[in-house]
Amino acid sequence: MEDNLSKESYMTRGMPLTSRQEDIQTIRSRLLMHKQQLLAEAEATLTAMPDTAMFPDLGDQASAEIDRNYVLKLRGREQKLLKKIEKALEKIEKGTYGLCESCGAEIEFKRLNARPVTTLCIDCKIEQEEEEKMRED
Repeated sequence: MEDNLSKESYMTRGMPLTSRQEDIQTIRSRLLMHKQQLLAEAEATLTAMPDTAMFPDLGDQASAEIDRNYVLKLRGREQKLLKKIEKALEKIEKGTYGLCESCGAEIEFKRLNARPVTTLCIDCKIEQEEEEKMRED
């Protein structure tokens, strides 16, 4: 049985989903909803941004520019999250979702559920953070 088939494919072939596959399909649905939400918010931001030239007062223009830069910075972070969501969705389709990119072990569902875009198991993530901390010191 191929892990990269969608839930619908398993059902049409009469193959039962394993508990892990059902969990991954649930996460897939959440990722798709989150992606749509982020895209809708980004579109709304672009259409709602005021033109700073509309403000005759230089102080108002500066304030509007600061607000605009802050919103764009947030959208930049959301763009990075969108890329991670896309990568997770691709991995689900390939059947490699939930496997640690470092050691290859299966990532616990609790971790995947809490952070669906994660690519490392908890042990590898702890090790990565400790290495980063040592580099900073």
